[in-house]
Amino acid sequence: MPNRQSSTGGTTGPTERENFRQRYDDVEKRREALLSRLNRLESAAQAHPGHKRALKLLNETFRKAKLAQRLAVLQSAAWLIDVLERIATGL
Repeated sequence: MPNRQSSTGGTTGPTERENFRQRYDDVEKRREALLSRLNRLESAAQAHPGHKRALKLLNETFRKAKLAQRLAVLQSAAWLIDVLERIATGL
């Protein structure tokens, strides 16, 4: 059939790859910023069990998630780091 489209659903041109790479790099920068916030916490907050959970979110869970899901993982980690920061100032 002369007007038949390919079964791949479209092409992945250089702009699509660049957009993916840009989103990937942005998510990685956000992850690094959260890791630096987590490392700046005082020792009292680092002894809290939530600290270990935040590290797991930012490392293991983040790496297992797909790109679209990584934003939700980062939001969860940011919330947990906020809680740890409040605990550190309250202790």
